[in-house]
Amino acid sequence: MLKMLVSLIFLTPVCFVGGGWWMVQSLLFLMVFSFMLLNMSSSFLMNLSYFMGCDVLSYGLLLLSFWICVLMLMASESVYRLNNYSPFFLFLVISLLGLLFCTFSSTNLFMFYLFFESSLIPTLFLILGWGYQPERLQAGVYLLFYTLLASLPLLVGVFYLGDFQNSLLISFCVKTSFGHVLIYLALILAFLVKMPMFLVHLWLPKAHVEAPVSGSMILAGVLLKLGGYGLLRVFSVLVIPGLAFNFIWVGVSLVGGVVVSLMCLRQTDLKALIAYSSVAHMGIVLGGLMTLSYWGFCGAFTLMIAHGLCSSGLFCLANISYERSGSRSLLINRGLMNFMPSMTLWWFLLSSSNMAAPPSLNLLSEISLLNSIVSWSWVSMVALGLLSFFSAAYTLYLYSYSQHGK
Repeated sequence: MLKMLVSLIFLTPVCFVGGGWWMVQSLLFLMVFSFMLLNMSSSFLMNLSYFMGCDVLSYGLLLLSFWICVLMLMASESVYRLNNYSPFFLFLVISLLGLLFCTFSSTNLFMFYLFFESSLIPTLFLILGWGYQPERLQAGVYLLFYTLLASLPLLVGVFYLGDFQNSLLISFCVKTSFGHVLIYLALILAFLVKMPMFLVHLWLPKAHVEAPVSGSMILAGVLLKLGGYGLLRVFSVLVIPGLAFNFIWVGVSLVGGVVVSLMCLRQTDLKALIAYSSVAHMGIVLGGLMTLSYWGFCGAFTLMIAHGLCSSGLFCLANISYERSGSRSLLINRGLMNFMPSMTLWWFLLSSSNMAAPPSLNLLSEISLLNSIVSWSWVSMVALGLLSFFSAAYTLYLYSYSQHGK
């Protein structure tokens, strides 16, 4: 694990060299493919060093982080072409990737918390430095306050857990399970905001709409997955209070998913529509996670990977349309099939995977999530049916309106 981190550290001076943009991009591609060759067939922690290790959970999300960061650079070529402070942009992307790498490979709960919070800083600079409208300042404040207010209790919870068992190692925390309600809330609140769960999701549409394409891609692709990853890690400790209180979060996330899907049907802003669809998808991930079943855990992890690829692709396409037409409005970006016929295929493929059409990874994960939630409670079938229907409805609305114009 350390060899990848050292490679990232040595990439930082390259950012400020002439022609560094293409060099960084090529080297990151090389790192992605070399990381793919690591055989992570075991479910145990591997490649251990003193505070870093990698298991199946973290391997999938690390690979996703590398891949999305490379694609971010490809999508943000206008930053390089217009020389819009491109060395600093590269430096921020590399530092964000380094922080995400440390977050997903930490074996110590405090180190995990530290890197989890630190990943906010480069994201904030990306939004404030390369965003489009003056309102990006407000979006940055929302992002900062929502995340920091929720994560202070997490710090208290982490230290309480460390005091309770004299160790902060995640592998030791798995062995204990205690039923303290306040610690349960403290440990999961930060991750619920990061997911984001309905009711604490208001920072997400703002951040997405104001962020540049790179910010949107990393937000949708990886930063939302930090919440799911954190929940997957801490729920091994919180089984007992989870059995008592998880029904609240399942209910809120499923009903919230339906409400947000209805909001998507009324959106005219391309980016806002895709951002709200992320909230709906994360709602079903949260519902599956909170059932504490094996189906739910596997489905949640797979949907996080699938959504990371598909949602960041949609944001990239929305940005391509924005750069050509100068507007994000669906009323202006309609009938793009006549304008860019080759891009319609990409719109179709990514939209169909967003609504979980058969060949996609989204379908596989949504089937296992439906399985876990319905086996947990039959009543949830109503919300799940509405969620699936409206998910298809707003995705078809997005595709048909933007490509066919009607």
